[in-house]
Amino acid sequence: MSTITKYEAAVTNTGGRDGIVFSPDHSFSMVIEPPDKSGEKHAGASNPEQLFAAGYSACFNNALQSSLRRDKVDFESSTVTVFVALLYDPDEKGHRIGARIEASVKGISLDEAKKYVAIAHTRCPYSKAIQGNVDVKIDVVEA
Repeated sequence: MSTITKYEAAVTNTGGRDGIVFSPDHSFSMVIEPPDKSGEKHAGASNPEQLFAAGYSACFNNALQSSLRRDKVDFESSTVTVFVALLYDPDEKGHRIGARIEASVKGISLDEAKKYVAIAHTRCPYSKAIQGNVDVKIDVVEA
């Protein structure tokens, strides 16, 4: 099976969790700080977990909406919040991430929303990329 690159993004980091990230054309630039860093905070600073959650929530919501549209389901809107946790694994003596997705679809029943959120989880490129590597819990809530 061959693949076709539809889009590729590049972001560079200097300084690790206490540095900056930026795109080659500088259309994206952000200060990176650890979430528990004491002292002066930079306005608009982020961390890797927030950045991953931002990308995952946008990608997942797009997969959800495209699945609804593909099946011609009449819905008003959808919202996806992704919570990303930095976890310490004492068995591996290292860190890993965990994720929780909270999704809602306005204008359809909760059962139908659960069905389409499950479908989105099989279609979302982020979900596919982390499958088997990251524990993901999914909560579908009333809109």
